[in-house]
Amino acid sequence: MHWNFAVTDTILTAAAHRTAPPEEEATMQKMQSRMATVSKFICGAVAALAVSALVITEVDARAGRGGSSGSRGSNTQSAPPTTNTAPKSAEPIQKSITQPGKASPTAAGATAGAATAAKPSMMRNLLLGGLMGAALGSIFGFGAMASIMGFILQSLLIGGVLFLAYMLIRRLISGPQPAMATASPGPQANAQQQNSYRAAPGMGTSQPALNVAPADFDSFERLLGEVQTAYGRGDIKALETSTTPEMLSYFAQELDQNAKQGVRNELSGVKLLQGDLAESWREANVEYATVAMRYSILDVTVETASTRVVAGNRTRPEEVTEIWTFMRPVNGNPSQWELSAIQQAA
Repeated sequence: MHWNFAVTDTILTAAAHRTAPPEEEATMQKMQSRMATVSKFICGAVAALAVSALVITEVDARAGRGGSSGSRGSNTQSAPPTTNTAPKSAEPIQKSITQPGKASPTAAGATAGAATAAKPSMMRNLLLGGLMGAALGSIFGFGAMASIMGFILQSLLIGGVLFLAYMLIRRLISGPQPAMATASPGPQANAQQQNSYRAAPGMGTSQPALNVAPADFDSFERLLGEVQTAYGRGDIKALETSTTPEMLSYFAQELDQNAKQGVRNELSGVKLLQGDLAESWREANVEYATVAMRYSILDVTVETASTRVVAGNRTRPEEVTEIWTFMRPVNGNPSQWELSAIQQAA
């Protein structure tokens, strides 16, 4: 990456052609050397940030892209109970149509007050900076002062570019972060019914308020494969039959973004390795079941035009642990479950 610092170079050149004592010339040379070193370091940092952004956006390209999104009814902002499959608390849901309450007027006022309080501090810093600059000019002379001013201007330009790059990368790799309520097992965790989920080693148990039968677990495993396979084919119609409208909209956005970038996600070989029920409950006319699943999958991102692999491996599957929440009408049958949320295991 090449930065154009024509303005600062002009200032430095003009200062260098002035007749100055040897001490000032030596000082200018030192400052120019330091500026060059700092410039190389910052340019390298920008390049590293850019590469990191590309890597982050390419990893976890499966359905949901390794994020946490969807709705879990009244439990959307609460962490599901931990299980043997996912022994750590799940990541909070980042995108959902079920949003927490808006910030209170008190909190908004505190934020505005903090911003107002910061303004005098900024002006004071500028004033102190000007006084320091004047002091340096009186000590080192005009040549050194010009070199210092060039360095400051160059640093400001680089800082501005770094800030813009940071904001762009942040927008690419993160979404809104809603506050997460403290996880609480609730009354569901106190029931004494147990359900096994597939005969896998280390399978956990649950004490749900809603009875989840073996046929339901079979549907969860089936939906895992159907959703990932349909996503890999870009089959919106198939996804529509397996997901809620909210999750379908998120998947459609991801597939559309892939198409705009000239890539597609190939998913295959989905195999459930271990799973257990975290919680299940009823709300009004809806039933929910949250399941922790560890599965293997071949996850590859390729260029649409050339089919060149840009991320993943066609022959080496990766293991993923996620928490999926399903919903269906009250007293529905196993075939009526739909994917309503995906959360990443911490």
